[in-house]
Amino acid sequence: MLYALPFFFTFMLLKNHGSTVWLLSTLIAVFLMILLLDWLNLLIQFCLGTLLAWLAYYVTATEQQAVFISLESLPIYLFAIVLGSITNYSGEKERLRAMLVTASNIAHELRTPLLGIKSGAAGLQNYLPSLLSTYQIAQTQGLVTEPIRLAHLNAMHGVLKRIIDEAEYSNTVIDMLLMNARTDVFKPDTLSVCSIGQCVETALKRYPFASEKEKQLLAWDNAADFNFVGIELLMVHVLFNLMRNSLYHIAKSGKGSVTIQTHASPVGNVLVFRDTGAGIPSEVLPHIFSRFYSWSPKTENNLGSGIGLAFCRSVMIAFGGDIQCSSKLGHYTQFTLTFPT
Repeated sequence: MLYALPFFFTFMLLKNHGSTVWLLSTLIAVFLMILLLDWLNLLIQFCLGTLLAWLAYYVTATEQQAVFISLESLPIYLFAIVLGSITNYSGEKERLRAMLVTASNIAHELRTPLLGIKSGAAGLQNYLPSLLSTYQIAQTQGLVTEPIRLAHLNAMHGVLKRIIDEAEYSNTVIDMLLMNARTDVFKPDTLSVCSIGQCVETALKRYPFASEKEKQLLAWDNAADFNFVGIELLMVHVLFNLMRNSLYHIAKSGKGSVTIQTHASPVGNVLVFRDTGAGIPSEVLPHIFSRFYSWSPKTENNLGSGIGLAFCRSVMIAFGGDIQCSSKLGHYTQFTLTFPT
């Protein structure tokens, strides 16, 4: 934890009677924390580290002495912390805006050829059965000079549907990425009463599963339905993110399945999303909802954007609820989504 930085430098500053060298070293440590932490964690860890340093000093000091730090240095520290926090916040907004613009441009460039592929496949699908029927008649009459193997002939019946499905899959993935990058989707006037059961059904129906086998990995216990005030589209994309993460890690670990359960009660409504895949290391767990934080095992290339789970938390908070995660490495990962009644 980075609170060790202010703890060490403040402690050494006190031990060395507020020397200029340690004053400057402590200021450098503050700037380093500003670069690495968001404003809330910066304030918490700086205050915690400084408090622990004072306690350690009073416990270990041989004689109690006056405060060594001149009051003239305090405005410098406050200026660094406040300005750094504002800069970090503004930088994050600019980064999100740039990500959204880039993602929108890429999405536009990808959707055009995808639309052409889908339209062409749909047009061929209307005429291919007649062409195949004509081919079989011609083959029966001995008019075919270059026969087509039966296996290839049978495969033609499903190839156009697979092309259309792949185009729809790609469009859904584009929608997911754009939705995760947006920051202007949480408008109070767009909230309405939604059914969690309908959201889960829509997510299971629309999610672009790679295969029927992958789809069978998910099981939904729909015994308890409940309503919440929110936006159905955003809730569906929250489930998309959870499903994508779980299925990815299940595929990488070679084991596991996913269960979705809903519980309704007068004190609160809950959706539990649990997979029995690879799990998450304990040191990673506290950071998974931080924006732009991404993790993967050392044996894998980490290509994640770190915005999926941060998006999930933003949506749940906008709905007046929350999302928490518990996990045991190698055994399970469980997300608990709570909704106000």
